[in-house]
Amino acid sequence: MNIQHINNSIESQKSALLQHSLYNKVKTIEDLHTFLESHVYAVWDFMSLLKALQSQLTCTTTPWFATKNPETRYLINEIVLAEETDLTLDGKRQSHYEMYVEAMEACGADTNKIKIFLSEIQSLQNIFVAIKKSDLHPSIKAFLDFTFRVIEEGKPHEIAAAFTFGREDLIPGMFHAILKNFQEQFPEIDLSKLVYYFERHIELDADEHGPMAMQMITELCEEDPQKWKEVEEVSILALEKRIDLWDAIEEIITMKVEMA
Repeated sequence: MNIQHINNSIESQKSALLQHSLYNKVKTIEDLHTFLESHVYAVWDFMSLLKALQSQLTCTTTPWFATKNPETRYLINEIVLAEETDLTLDGKRQSHYEMYVEAMEACGADTNKIKIFLSEIQSLQNIFVAIKKSDLHPSIKAFLDFTFRVIEEGKPHEIAAAFTFGREDLIPGMFHAILKNFQEQFPEIDLSKLVYYFERHIELDADEHGPMAMQMITELCEEDPQKWKEVEEVSILALEKRIDLWDAIEEIITMKVEMA
């Protein structure tokens, strides 16, 4: 088994995501706000997958000891550098999550709920309790719960699978086109930071992070068939959770339109 086999295995889930009816439901700025206010949880928990991988593949404690594989050490540190301290549109250093939240604020989306949720996690000191107690849509809860179950399991190749195959590499191109259309339709709304965020994802995922993450999985699995099988299973599950998330956002948008 190898990366090509995994890509073949997840083809139907990738296709379902790329052809999802959600994209046609984002027709107004209010619809865009609804999308952003739900999708931000996926942007945030992606950072947790990132840091879980870094803690598994590098030494982040003292005293320092060299971890087993210098190649995976390099790959994850390079990805972390850009994801956690990228350059913003106005030349500041920010994580991609912070860039996303700032872009939400610039275009008028509500960021209070995600901020309250993160504050609750800090108060409770238990991510699973915080998810359960929240008033998020059940599919958003299930999405987050899956991420942190994979992290808690602590298998680097499984965390890498959720990080690589289940995340942002399919999506930015879709929303880049939607945002460009919105910029023309609603010139009074500041979407520049949001467009920049998606442009950075397209650029980094295609040119750097995508290939590096694939190489990282290959390094972690080597010739172990059980590890490759687990990567396949987690990748499929991660994409199914993403489809459920998209279904949930579409449901929320439709409900709001019907109530208006």
